[in-house]
Amino acid sequence: MKMFSKVMTGVMFAVSIGFAGVASAKTCDLSIEGSDAMQFNKKELDASGCTEVKLTLKHAGKLPKAAMGHNWVLSAAADKAKIVDSGTKSGPAKDYAPTAPGIIAHTKLLAGGESDTITFKTDKMKKGGDYVFFCTFPGHVSMMSGKFKF
Repeated sequence: MKMFSKVMTGVMFAVSIGFAGVASAKTCDLSIEGSDAMQFNKKELDASGCTEVKLTLKHAGKLPKAAMGHNWVLSAAADKAKIVDSGTKSGPAKDYAPTAPGIIAHTKLLAGGESDTITFKTDKMKKGGDYVFFCTFPGHVSMMSGKFKF
């Protein structure tokens, strides 16, 4: 009986640790829209306290991808310029997809009426860090950028 009690105590401890780990995880659902007016509908997204982010980008316009495609890219502010340059250099055949180091997360390039949902962990991000989101379609970054709070 004593051995059974010790085993059950160990099992209960392991289960409580497992539940504690699950309870501390927080997934945040965020959404943002891009338009044919070359604008995001939000200038700031807040993922403070999130361990994971589920982000949905919707292209609310009607224009085709080749004329007015939008994506959503997240990086540290210091990496933004090299990532935008990388996207531009990748060209239309590769949907202006950036490949430069420093990308935390990104969606695919969308045409009007399309949407894309991505999920990413925030474990490599620094609380209070300087993070930004933007579109890498050529010429869009000047109007399609925002702050990502973490």
